[in-house]
Amino acid sequence: STLQLLKKYKTGDQVILYVNKVGPYHNPQETYHYYTLPVCRPKEVRHKSLSLGEVLDGDRMAESLYDIRFRENVERQTLCQLALSEAEVEELREAIEELYYFEFVLDDIPIWGFVGYMEESGFLPHSHKVGLWTHLDFNIEYNGDAVIFANVSVKDVKPVPLDGGAGAFPVAGATGGLTVTHTYSVRWFESPLPHERRAERLRDYSFFPKTLEIHWLSIINSLVLVVLLLGFVIIILMRVLKNDFARYNVEEDGTCDDLDQADNGWKIIHTDVFRFPPYKSLLCAVLGVGAQFLTLATGIIIMALLGMFNVHRHGAINSAAIALYALTSCVSGYCSCRFYTQIQGKRWVWNIILTSSLFSAPLFLTWSVVNSVHWWSGSTQALPATTVLLLLAVWALVGFPLAVIGGIVGKNGAESFQAPCRTRNIARQIPPQPWYKHTAVHMAIGGFLPFSAISVELYYIFATVWGRESYTLYGILLCVFAILLSVGACISVALTYFLLSGEDYRWWWRSVLSTASTGLFIFIYSVFYYRNRSSMSGIVQSVEFFGYSLLTALVFSFMLGTVSFWASLTFIRYIYRSIKMD
Repeated sequence: STLQLLKKYKTGDQVILYVNKVGPYHNPQETYHYYTLPVCRPKEVRHKSLSLGEVLDGDRMAESLYDIRFRENVERQTLCQLALSEAEVEELREAIEELYYFEFVLDDIPIWGFVGYMEESGFLPHSHKVGLWTHLDFNIEYNGDAVIFANVSVKDVKPVPLDGGAGAFPVAGATGGLTVTHTYSVRWFESPLPHERRAERLRDYSFFPKTLEIHWLSIINSLVLVVLLLGFVIIILMRVLKNDFARYNVEEDGTCDDLDQADNGWKIIHTDVFRFPPYKSLLCAVLGVGAQFLTLATGIIIMALLGMFNVHRHGAINSAAIALYALTSCVSGYCSCRFYTQIQGKRWVWNIILTSSLFSAPLFLTWSVVNSVHWWSGSTQALPATTVLLLLAVWALVGFPLAVIGGIVGKNGAESFQAPCRTRNIARQIPPQPWYKHTAVHMAIGGFLPFSAISVELYYIFATVWGRESYTLYGILLCVFAILLSVGACISVALTYFLLSGEDYRWWWRSVLSTASTGLFIFIYSVFYYRNRSSMSGIVQSVEFFGYSLLTALVFSFMLGTVSFWASLTFIRYIYRSIKMD
């Protein structure tokens, strides 16, 4: 991370201050270039070259007019004098009313502050004051020859009122315009903190509220619930199965007539239970993409645990996710094509194409809509054309070829499907099923339980991605992730058992769908979060929020569907291996 690079300064050296972005405080994803506001700007705007992660994060840094020299204090230096037209004053007033904040960057340290000041007071007469901060105090801490920390304050300054009150000088000959003089002071303070530990100083200072108190109790609560749930499922299934095995294996000794009267009929369908499902290619593609995201999620959480992402470089996680997504494409190709060949699928080329576009097509579609909205509104979150081409190239030159290679390796390495029982040519008729064995009911149960295991964590993740908090408890995240998958697997096994005992052998798609419905619950939660937990507003932020929430739900569905399918398959192989066949 660039934050650790030590830049050494001599007294009097220029420390460059970059202006980055401005945006409404409550909409973290809606940011604009600082120079879109009527502010002091150089004649020629020079941009700093950025890393991919920073571009994805909406950073667009440009050099500023502030002249800051290492360890040299400055008092009330004039930055520039601006004659604002009426339209520009109106633009500033709107920005301040939407609580716009700015972000500057000095020696890789972000500095935040509000553009102006707004005060509403009184019921009758109601007064609404809007003021612009025209003077900034920069407080910079140094240790030896390195900058440790910087922030900006407006303690001893009065804002310039933008409602045409005193303190503003009307521009001669202009109506409703106003002349403002921007000034700044710089004060240097010595800090005992060594350069290696300056990240801590940034972490402890908060411009954004630190409301993210981790509710350990609710996390432990969900852990205990889940462990109990797993225990119940395992114990009940073991006992029921033990009885089934005992009964079926006793009944083998000649009294075959009672078998059809048995209440648990999963043995009767042993000639149909391994009959391959319809839509094989789609099923295998879902399993392939699910395996890819399981690898990706585990990889990112482990990288975070090893401390590979710096707290302030949000861009790092973005870059890592993109690189990992491209590299793990081989996993999806391999898993999908291997299983497809095992269940006697013939069109493996189509299977690979379906697998690689199953997630990337919705992603591209969502991104196009979101990016167009950002671009239309002039936000810096709209990616520049070069970045778009770079990302497309990563997919076309790394992701897709790896999926094809993985698919070919999987196809050639696939052995025959391991089924303990032979399948008859003629399918057995399925008896009518009671309402509680219906797919929708199973999806409701299988979606709600895994969702309840992660609902507490989900709040923290949403607050980090869509809010202002920063999330650092990756260990707990790993625990919760493991719990989510094990709950999904257990629920799926239990539901599959109930399905088979009703002599219904269509478990293939059912086992995927029963827990994939968690994605639906996650999307419903995101609607609740948007309305009741966040202060987001406006079309730009809303389109981004709902577009990416849909994709998140899709990813969870793929992951859980995959885990629950393999759990069910393992379970079915186990129970049919354990009874004596004719």
